[in-house]
Amino acid sequence: MEFLDWDPVYELILDDFGYPREGDERARDVMAAYARPFDADRLDCTGRTVAVVGAAPSLSDEVDAVADAGLVFAASTAADVVREAGYEVDLMVTDLDKNPETALRRTRAGRPVAAHAHGDNVPAIREWFPRFDADHVLATTQAEPVDGVVNHGGFTDGDRAAFLADAFGAASLRFVGWEFDDPTVGAEKAKKLRWAERLLYWLERRRGDRFAVLDGRRDAIEPL
Repeated sequence: MEFLDWDPVYELILDDFGYPREGDERARDVMAAYARPFDADRLDCTGRTVAVVGAAPSLSDEVDAVADAGLVFAASTAADVVREAGYEVDLMVTDLDKNPETALRRTRAGRPVAAHAHGDNVPAIREWFPRFDADHVLATTQAEPVDGVVNHGGFTDGDRAAFLADAFGAASLRFVGWEFDDPTVGAEKAKKLRWAERLLYWLERRRGDRFAVLDGRRDAIEPL
């Protein structure tokens, strides 16, 4: 995903939520002060199926679907559920809002974490990033990328995991633990889930693919 392709979609998101671009850019710059270049070859997905794991309440019932995936990219607390079920997580994708302790343990054990900067999480970046082993952190932004901080597309932790898998060459994406109509979340999170759905619809069309997680839903999705 080139930023020139992502930027118009990013503008739509900013407008819809009323978020200022400057907030994301400030968070990106704070993260850049701690970040180091990440060797993306460590997450080479070429020719492989990547399980993209969301943190929906249904995950505990579905988690065994990751068993035969080539790699597992897990969003936020989904990383804990996958590990507790006895499976490895190849990449944890997080904006540090729920379980940063898991991200800390992973980096100190040499396991990759994609840590995201956005306008609302500067305090978390400042608290946690200096404690991470930065050699094992892929720093991400939804604003324009800078040295050490990349943007491969995506907005929520879950859909960003899918965009990362795509960027790293995944042959197919398997979605586990996803509920776009999760009744347990508040209004803002529900709106974010609608955007995640919309972004995945965009991604599958860019790939010439069909994601099973969108089956029965496409007719109601406003295309980008």
